[in-house]
Amino acid sequence: MDQWNHFNYFTEIEEYFWKKRGAHLLVSPLDWAIMEAWQKAGVPLGAALAGIDRAFESYQRSRRGAGKPLKSLAYCTDAVLAAAEESLEAAAGRAPKNGRTAAEPFSREELRAYFARNAAQIRSAAENGPRQTDLKASLEQIAGSLDSAAALLDAPGTLNLEDLERRLTVLDEKLQALLASHATEELLLRIRRDVDAQLAAYRRKMKAEQLALVEKQYLQKRLLEEFGLPRLSLFYFS
Repeated sequence: MDQWNHFNYFTEIEEYFWKKRGAHLLVSPLDWAIMEAWQKAGVPLGAALAGIDRAFESYQRSRRGAGKPLKSLAYCTDAVLAAAEESLEAAAGRAPKNGRTAAEPFSREELRAYFARNAAQIRSAAENGPRQTDLKASLEQIAGSLDSAAALLDAPGTLNLEDLERRLTVLDEKLQALLASHATEELLLRIRRDVDAQLAAYRRKMKAEQLALVEKQYLQKRLLEEFGLPRLSLFYFS
């Protein structure tokens, strides 16, 4: 990521895509999976926006762009990854900026509310959702760990957002592993069919590793939706 004040990564890409498309429509689960794949791959926000620009320019020059709006971020994948590679090349050898302290991107009160909301959603899902006793107990444990992470907000001095994000990433990964192990075969098959259908038109434009990452992020997002659970990372803070 460019800087740690870009935790609104998804929101900025989503709003930029809306503006380029000229319609304020809901971003699809596939588009969210693609954004998550870019974030996991370390694509800088600036590179993502630059790649979207290039993709729209290319699309408008093509036959498909005649009177038809660009519907999905999947079309932008190649351009975004190319822009990310150029960004990395330009950054190579650039001197690090020293002596500057970045401002905290959001207040601790906002973070407390975010943590409390996520913990409450996890506990509600544990109480009202799964029947498996071990799953309920594991969800309660994750909610407790989130409470412990929230206590770090009371520490004096500058908040170490990088360390806080590491803790949340660990909890996110535990949550995903938990859901994958408790999802039924029928649910996993239905999600797989959905993502295959949505990616069918874009498979030729995406490399195998890109497809695998998008499919993984799509599966994770859909499982969270099915079990009524939130993402915990600060990148999903809005």
